[in-house]
Amino acid sequence: MKTFSTSEIEELVSSKIKNWSYDGSYISRNLKFKNFTEAFSFMTAVALEAEKMNHHPDWSNVYNTLNINLNTHDANGITQKDLDLAGVIDKLSERFS
Repeated sequence: MKTFSTSEIEELVSSKIKNWSYDGSYISRNLKFKNFTEAFSFMTAVALEAEKMNHHPDWSNVYNTLNINLNTHDANGITQKDLDLAGVIDKLSERFS
């Protein structure tokens, strides 16, 4: 599986997945919801899609805040799988904003 170079990732983050950042290891996004129930509902929706894709996020949730990190562990980098899941997460987040 092809991993993207740093410059490719930076270009993708600035042009295609603008709500995400890149820290050298992960593409990341932080989301804030009205309350814990909304955050957990969002996580459930993402979990169902991630399972279909067989690609699962590293994430943490505290009350109404969700921090998501994506990286393809098998490839030791950022791959198309990460971009695809980021796109799904972005679309789902539109329903929760």
